[in-house]
Amino acid sequence: MKPNTVGRNDGQQPATRRNSTPEGLLAGTLILTQDGEFPVEALSAGDKIITRGAGFVALRNIHHHVLTCETVRIRAGTLGHTRPEGDVDLPVGQMILIRDWRAKAMFGQEQALVAAARLVDGAFLTLQPEARHSVFTLVFDTPQVIYASGLELASHHPALAVVR
Repeated sequence: MKPNTVGRNDGQQPATRRNSTPEGLLAGTLILTQDGEFPVEALSAGDKIITRGAGFVALRNIHHHVLTCETVRIRAGTLGHTRPEGDVDLPVGQMILIRDWRAKAMFGQEQALVAAARLVDGAFLTLQPEARHSVFTLVFDTPQVIYASGLELASHHPALAVVR
């Protein structure tokens, strides 16, 4: 792993902004890489990230923003046996790959990419109040599904077809 180069180069903190449907990963989210699991904030361009469809893929860039937004808390084991292993918070717009009964019941498909907010059930997936968060966006050359804190999450990509 290279030293983290995320954020501004002038030593100042990124500007805080509001975003009602952000996507990205909160600080502390563990990303599966060629060298093991690392918190998203420790990643740098060039790191090899393990992806669902393409194996090791080089991270092209990583963007850091401080946002005031709602998040979805996913309780441990909610999306499958040990998926996730512990409670995980995601921005409401973060896309999750679901490959269980939910995909079939909600979308009539074997699998679907769906915004975290669409899965809120009030018991195991709960909406958390607006708060200030460090949000990281991983950028690859092509859309990817990565392994993050025991979940399969889509990287941000404007051309990605999703269910919001």
